[in-house]
Amino acid sequence: MRQDATSQIKSFVLPFTVLVVIPLLLIVGTKGFRLGWGLGLPYDAVVVCIGLIILAAGLYLLIATIMLFAKIGKGTLAPWSPPKKLLVIGPYRYVRNPMILGVQITLLGESIITGSVAVFVCFVLCFIINHFYFIFSEEPGLLRRFSNEYIRYKDNVPRWIPKLSPWKNDSEKNRQ
Repeated sequence: MRQDATSQIKSFVLPFTVLVVIPLLLIVGTKGFRLGWGLGLPYDAVVVCIGLIILAAGLYLLIATIMLFAKIGKGTLAPWSPPKKLLVIGPYRYVRNPMILGVQITLLGESIITGSVAVFVCFVLCFIINHFYFIFSEEPGLLRRFSNEYIRYKDNVPRWIPKLSPWKNDSEKNRQ
């Protein structure tokens, strides 16, 4: 039980670093902290509100998927403690990588709120790194662990851009 709690805590280090530490260092190191883009009122207020909505959506998606990993998948987002069950419920029915999408959306919101080009560049670089990580590492690992179940899932759910309607796996189709 104690090892599970420690693993859960350790698994938050990476998202905390990407969403808090790195953006703060970039913002402070490039221009100092300020809200908005320096457009003046009311324009900056509108931009900040849009950024807050985007940030909240990203955090919600991130937290929801982390909770699913722990409760249903019986694992964490950390590579050293992956889920033991392939998650194909909730947001995973619309897009294969909602957790990373939540991180990306949050970073985008942060860049909009602060008007930071450096945080926006971080958002773009994180997307590129994650894209290739998923193609060359994560997806082959999921294929080894979950084989045909993952192939069916991968064939029906997009990697990054969510579907408009949820995917129903075979067991859900049979229940109807």
